[in-house]
Amino acid sequence: MRILVVEDDKKVAGFIKKGLEEESYAVDVAYDGEDGLHFGSEGQYDLIILDIMLPKIDGLEILSQLRDQGKDTPILLLTAKDAVDDKVTGLNKGADDYLTKPFAFSELLARVRVLLRRGKAEVKTTLMISDLTLDLVSHKVNRGGDEIELTGKEYGLLEYFMRNQEKVLTRTMIAEHVWDYNFDTFTNVIDVYINHLRKKIDKGRELKLLHTLRGVGYVMKK
Repeated sequence: MRILVVEDDKKVAGFIKKGLEEESYAVDVAYDGEDGLHFGSEGQYDLIILDIMLPKIDGLEILSQLRDQGKDTPILLLTAKDAVDDKVTGLNKGADDYLTKPFAFSELLARVRVLLRRGKAEVKTTLMISDLTLDLVSHKVNRGGDEIELTGKEYGLLEYFMRNQEKVLTRTMIAEHVWDYNFDTFTNVIDVYINHLRKKIDKGRELKLLHTLRGVGYVMKK
């Protein structure tokens, strides 16, 4: 899943980005309101973490403009300790939750997970295709009863494929959802990771799940 962090404090932004990437999320960062509004308007995100006090355009204005555009992406506001009015205003303008600074990353992560689940008719904790299973809580992956060890990026890549079974995914789509805004799509990094993943989940097995459509992209199917 892809998350946008709009935070002008580079230390805080780096702390959030590093922690979320360790949890296998793809993370883009904007350091001012102007870039934050541009990213939020043009990009496809599963969640936006939005600081209120920003240079150029403040977070509440970004929130208003995104909602006016019809964007229903969940938005988590970061607020100052005593800014009660900002919290109330933000919720009234369409924010989904808020978190007061300073905060522990564990609390941020818990709120992120809740917001990413919200609005889904059924909350899945396990993804499955054939005899391959991925546990979204423990991050454990098994095929035919054999546990498969994956790196963080391999796990994120597999989760994206398993959430989009039978769909053809282009390299651009994969880059946008598994890597970040600054990823160079002209490198062969995606192909390298997919080859690593294919060896781990398909090698030595009669039924292959990860397929290449030459000149088009990749698809996970039985």
